[in-house]
Amino acid sequence: MTLDGSILLWIQENMRCGFLSAILIPYTNSGNYAIPWLCLILVLLFFKKTRRAALFTLAALVLGIVLNDVIIKHIICRPRPFETIPELIPIVKKPTSFSCPSGHSATAFAAALTVFLCTKKWIGIPALVFAVVMAFSRMYVGVHYPTDVIFGIAVGCVSAVLVSVFGNKIFKKKEAN
Repeated sequence: MTLDGSILLWIQENMRCGFLSAILIPYTNSGNYAIPWLCLILVLLFFKKTRRAALFTLAALVLGIVLNDVIIKHIICRPRPFETIPELIPIVKKPTSFSCPSGHSATAFAAALTVFLCTKKWIGIPALVFAVVMAFSRMYVGVHYPTDVIFGIAVGCVSAVLVSVFGNKIFKKKEAN
């Protein structure tokens, strides 16, 4: 068994409990449609000072989904861990898409890192904490290997940085005119 698989089995045997499951199952399920991040974008749109951050966050979210779910997953074609580790029992509905990279981790970090880069730290730091919890939840529920999560985080971070850098350049050109 790989280190990836051993970590998942360790989480299953040593960390799963009623309390954590009651929190992490609904939270991970909310990520199926990027609900936490779309709600955050709506809140950011409400305030004039954070509207640009909301637009950048939406753009990073879309870029992360396209890179991760439309392109990279279909290049890597990695099966889900519950398909290759008979002892692993997923505790959510089994996803049918490929496993790597983790889409939930990619969207979480695309949104959270963009918020961190484009807003006050008191908004960005909690967003990053929520992203870390989302990424961990994917391993906890048994649907992603740790390396899937790491690659998803990388895709999300690249998306956030690209949007933040190029978005700021575009806005600076518009403001200069």
